[in-house]
Amino acid sequence: MASTTATYIGIFFLTGNSILAINRSRGDAAAITFVIASYLSLVQLFYCLRWFEASPQGSAARDKARFSVWFTTTLLTAMFSWRVAAVMPRPVAAGVWFMGGSMIAGGFYTLFLCRPQGD
Repeated sequence: MASTTATYIGIFFLTGNSILAINRSRGDAAAITFVIASYLSLVQLFYCLRWFEASPQGSAARDKARFSVWFTTTLLTAMFSWRVAAVMPRPVAAGVWFMGGSMIAGGFYTLFLCRPQGD
């Protein structure tokens, strides 16, 4: 299991960076909403990963945690792809969406279809 101290340090820096981003985005409601949604999704991902690591192998709780990790990473990938693609020319935006979709599909394959023997 990952170090609790390292997790708390990561969340501390994530929180500080999010506060700075909100401060720089004063007056831009869309940017503030994006920062808050990203922050909450990342905190949820930390929680889901901890849940996954703590669950016994082969249990229903581990399967639920696995789905939660995939769903949260899918949400984050879609949010960041949408934000990046919005400022890119169409061909580059299509590449961003293609890479995001490939990551989502690859994560699904890795987490659900290609499981190790002991899990």
